[in-house]
Amino acid sequence: MNAGMVEKGRAAWPDFIRKEFDANQFNGRVGTQLLSETERVRVWEIRLAPGERIGFHRHVLDYFWTAVTPGRARSHAEDGTIVEAIYSAGETRHFVYGKGEYKIHDLENVGEADLWFTTVEFLDSSNKALELDR
Repeated sequence: MNAGMVEKGRAAWPDFIRKEFDANQFNGRVGTQLLSETERVRVWEIRLAPGERIGFHRHVLDYFWTAVTPGRARSHAEDGTIVEAIYSAGETRHFVYGKGEYKIHDLENVGEADLWFTTVEFLDSSNKALELDR
């Protein structure tokens, strides 16, 4: 992932982004579609056409994502940063959260082709899984 910080501070966010952040701070849907869930894992897909975005969601579980396709994305993070990143097909990143730790962000496809990720969350993490609206 080739990332560069664009701006810092939620005040720089558009109004609709700030309002969505406030409304979705405890959203546990970390993908666009839940593909599978067992007692051990949740497997998610994120597929975004150019210009589409997945709204704010909270990561509390250990997880990894793999970019299925290459592409470019923009993300707003809880601390107010706006980051743009370039992803390569097959690129994978792992994340671990200690008790009480989390990350809140959104993801927008700012590239010219579909952006596709697979994300796997581990339910036996330090934090309890967030409830999902089914």
